[in-house]
Amino acid sequence: MRMTATAKPNAAEWEQLARSMDGDLHTGDLMRRIYATDASAYQEMPAAVAIPKSENDICGLIRFARQHHIGLIPRTAGTSLAGQVVGSGIVVDVSRHFTEILEVNAAEGWVRVQPGVIRNELNRHLAPLGYWFAPETSTQNRAMIGGMVGNNSCGSNSLKFGSTRDHLLELRGFLSDGSATTFTALTVDQVSEKCSGPDSLETRIYQHTRDRLSDPSVRAEITREFPKPTIHRRNTGYALDMLMNSDEPFNFCKLVAGSEGTLFFTTEIKLRILPLPPPRSGLLCAHFDNVKDALTATLVAVKFDINACELIDDVILGCTQRSSEHRQNRFFIEGDPAAILVTEVRGDSDEEVQRAAERIAAAMSAAGLGYHFPILLGSDCERVWDLRKAGLGLLGNIPGDDKTVPVIEDTAVDVQDLPAYIAEIGDTLEANFGLKCVHYAHAGSGEIHLRPIINLKTEDGKRLFRDVASTVATIVKKYRGSLSGEHGDGRLRGEFLQQMIGPANYELVREYKSVWDPDGVFNPNKIVDTPQMNESLRYRPGQTSGENIATIFDFSANQGILRAAEMCNGSGDCRKTQLAGGVMCPSYMATRNERDTTRARANTLRQILTSSTKTNPFDNEEIREVMDLCLSCKGCKSECPSTVDVAKLKAEFLQHYYDANGVPLRSRMIAGYTRAQRMVSIAPFLFNACVRTPVIRRLLNRIIGFHPQRSIPTTARRTFRRWFHQRTQRFVGLPANGRKVLLFADEFTDYSEPEIGIAVVELLERLGYEVEIPDHLESGRSSISKGMLRQARDIARQNVDLLSGVVSAEVPLIGIEPSAILSFRDEYPELVGDDKNLDAVKLAGNCLLLDEWFAREVDEGRIRADAFVDDERSVIVHGHCHQKALGNMLSSLQMLTLPTNFRVSLIPSGCCGMAGSFGYEREHYDVSMKIGELVLLPAVRKASEDTIIAAAGTSCRHQIRDATPRRALHPAEILRDALR
Repeated sequence: MRMTATAKPNAAEWEQLARSMDGDLHTGDLMRRIYATDASAYQEMPAAVAIPKSENDICGLIRFARQHHIGLIPRTAGTSLAGQVVGSGIVVDVSRHFTEILEVNAAEGWVRVQPGVIRNELNRHLAPLGYWFAPETSTQNRAMIGGMVGNNSCGSNSLKFGSTRDHLLELRGFLSDGSATTFTALTVDQVSEKCSGPDSLETRIYQHTRDRLSDPSVRAEITREFPKPTIHRRNTGYALDMLMNSDEPFNFCKLVAGSEGTLFFTTEIKLRILPLPPPRSGLLCAHFDNVKDALTATLVAVKFDINACELIDDVILGCTQRSSEHRQNRFFIEGDPAAILVTEVRGDSDEEVQRAAERIAAAMSAAGLGYHFPILLGSDCERVWDLRKAGLGLLGNIPGDDKTVPVIEDTAVDVQDLPAYIAEIGDTLEANFGLKCVHYAHAGSGEIHLRPIINLKTEDGKRLFRDVASTVATIVKKYRGSLSGEHGDGRLRGEFLQQMIGPANYELVREYKSVWDPDGVFNPNKIVDTPQMNESLRYRPGQTSGENIATIFDFSANQGILRAAEMCNGSGDCRKTQLAGGVMCPSYMATRNERDTTRARANTLRQILTSSTKTNPFDNEEIREVMDLCLSCKGCKSECPSTVDVAKLKAEFLQHYYDANGVPLRSRMIAGYTRAQRMVSIAPFLFNACVRTPVIRRLLNRIIGFHPQRSIPTTARRTFRRWFHQRTQRFVGLPANGRKVLLFADEFTDYSEPEIGIAVVELLERLGYEVEIPDHLESGRSSISKGMLRQARDIARQNVDLLSGVVSAEVPLIGIEPSAILSFRDEYPELVGDDKNLDAVKLAGNCLLLDEWFAREVDEGRIRADAFVDDERSVIVHGHCHQKALGNMLSSLQMLTLPTNFRVSLIPSGCCGMAGSFGYEREHYDVSMKIGELVLLPAVRKASEDTIIAAAGTSCRHQIRDATPRRALHPAEILRDALR
């Protein structure tokens, strides 16, 4: 019987709950906003957000929820696409503390984990033992096992390895009355014993299933109405069809998998693990002129022993052109295909893989399907999978209000029905609604993600959203398909569950929910009793406030700053850890707090801009708080598939926030770095004496707002520019080659590290180049990073005027400090204004990092290895965030490996943690150090004494100097020292 609702919790009751927890409870607006969305189309403010640290916390939350008749919404990475973790109750995030791999038994082939363990990190742990957990998702570098159980997740390899349910052995956790239990495989006698136990919720659950699923009429109705059993991907409703399967031992894990947290709160998971697959893989990337031929070719591919068969259509391929990260992954594409079918085969050798792929290609060709059949091996395969897995995020990378919406993106049919089903879907949507769909994903499993383009900000779009879903549900039922193949019913498809499985089965599913959760506290209104699927959407009709905000940066490419924030679709790529590699998002990697993700920052900004009634909507403490730990590393600009540039959003926000609240003294001082250094350089010995005296330095740090432990860079006795213009002779090496370069004397090199600028000049002149420093101002990087954009705009406009007439493709501008020179390429074109935009764009194309220019000269044969010594040297390289995000590290490797016997490797680090002034600032010091300790600083300490540490960024070198006994060198210093 459902509990009678009580009054909503008051402040005292929330406070009492918070005090009773080992973990954290948040009832403030900011955290509730952050957890109001997932990767779906839905948005609803929860009552609170709980971050439990112990099982006692979870028990307490269940008791509280029952007492106040409020829902508990279990959540891990929050990448669900059907609104599973969006609701008005308490969101319970287990991703922070329930992250332990508890036990591995390789002999018996199983592992026991907590729900917050990331799938890829589990496999990293298992690989040395020769095992892996096979089911995968496109979000596998941040998807967590608990979420995979809740959604019964699978992925590209489900053809061979099935879904999470197929590998689930045991679950431990809590029933809705707070009682702990474990579900595992049981014999008939053990089930009878469970049914004969003392009166309890667990006993009633077993009795109910025994009574209902032993009824022949119930079993017949399930068999008649549920999706075809030949469809491996079927998550429609609760898996009663699988639970009644008498060929396997009875195990409630089958039911809990895919139940989306509506029946059970899981705290431990036991999984079957498998021996590692054959070591070599290859991809046949067959090209087709139309989607129909690609789907027909799928029926050819599945006749072979394959691991995966995935479709990518021309819309996805077009999106990759707009992504700087994924543009380079298009290397295998020939012509302009309407679709590419990616078929994976594995074997013990490349030759074996090649032969298997060739047989599939030959069969497709013999059937008259396809026009180009490249076969890729080794690391090239990862690049193709990266392209395919980025599909969801890339689809969100379409500017404007018309977006691809996840309305029918999860339907699955028998693979033999797939060509006819897709054709009927396409014809119906075009005839009834004038819509065309994006096609991608799991063709070999009978599941294609179809996403029509709809504007949900209009009443017509909102109606269309539901009309399309209703129409598609009817077609799916015709083929006895599953409306949800892997992403779940949630609140998106629950409305149509009765249509999909029939009225009798739907009532049975509701009955199961009622028996398991009589008080309705576990993730209510998901799967059953869901609201109409076009309610509580993220975008509301008429939601356009904030779109005409005047900005300093040019956001016209996104149609305004609001739409720039709206590019975030919640896919959660920003939740990956340092083990996944990349730069984004360094603060999240350190804190594991959802508040510190790119997603949280974009969503908070979006929500405030569309709800604020202030003349200046940026005058908001919630935005300030959520932006606080953004290091402006630029990782999101390249690694977020929707290219959400939070660094740019933060800088714009800060300028408007300052307009309302004034500019803090510390920000003024940092933005005025060049002016301050110019004054100090008059008598540098006085300043240096102060910062080298610990007591005085700590006092200065406190006054400025820096952390006492931070050292302050000294000021050079003679600036780099002064040295350059006062010198009487150039460095002489190779004969002059008649080529000239312009060197950008950035403010950091000029005042703090002139020895690096001198090393660059010496290196280039001894290689035969004429070096000139043109007239220019500082880069404006400090002003940009602190949000003083009007000041930065003035600097940028003057630099464009000064340099446009002298910089060219033949005589480029070369930068020493990545963050400074890359300002010309990244921020300047969007900062200088319309009247100077074309000049800024042209200038940006001829501004190169020293590494990039050097690699180009090597490629053109103007710099050769014989200019350098043959000594053996080992170098490890840490890349600057902006270089990794806005360029690449290949040029750095090419530059440093030019000397014949240099052994060079990249440190797999993200951000160093310093990020300009961020790591100096008192309140950010601890996070800065945590970021550095993730990868970079341990790698530096581990390096042998004769290993050279290379880092192009001044902040990076400073972080290394402050936290280790080592000194990092700029690549120019290393090569200068290696000249013959």
